[in-house]
Amino acid sequence: MAIYDSPKFILGVRALQGFLTIITLGLTAYVADWWSGYWHASAPSQVNFLLFCSVWAIIALIYLIVVPWKFSHTQAHHKFAILGFEGITMFFWFAGFIALAVFLGDRVCFGNVCSAAKAAAAFGAFEWIAWTITTVLAALHAFGRGGAGSSRHADPKLNMAEGV
Repeated sequence: MAIYDSPKFILGVRALQGFLTIITLGLTAYVADWWSGYWHASAPSQVNFLLFCSVWAIIALIYLIVVPWKFSHTQAHHKFAILGFEGITMFFWFAGFIALAVFLGDRVCFGNVCSAAKAAAAFGAFEWIAWTITTVLAALHAFGRGGAGSSRHADPKLNMAEGV
């Protein structure tokens, strides 16, 4: 059994992703709330984008947990749809934590809100790592490489001209 076919492993990584998402959501919401209250303007786009990444990840996690569990025999459970959700979410986290880290890098920053923003960028980096792992596993599953039973060749019993 390949690691991407192990429900316990995948569910464990999903739980980690969910835990890190909630932490990042709380931290970025705190920073955005503080910024809008202190400066009476909307928070920087870097903070707002990482906040969006958290909300998107919750939506993606709902899809990636519920669909394979309840709808595994429908078209909603397509290996490329899962790979798409994984890949998009991975790229969102990458862009989000990099943008916030660059934003914080050239600022004079102090206090609790600065620590929260730096922690949000760090947790965003850990999120990116977790989503990269599941994206690689989804790609291995989608393209049939890495599993013991996978093959690069088509089934020889399959007759493509049948019915033509």
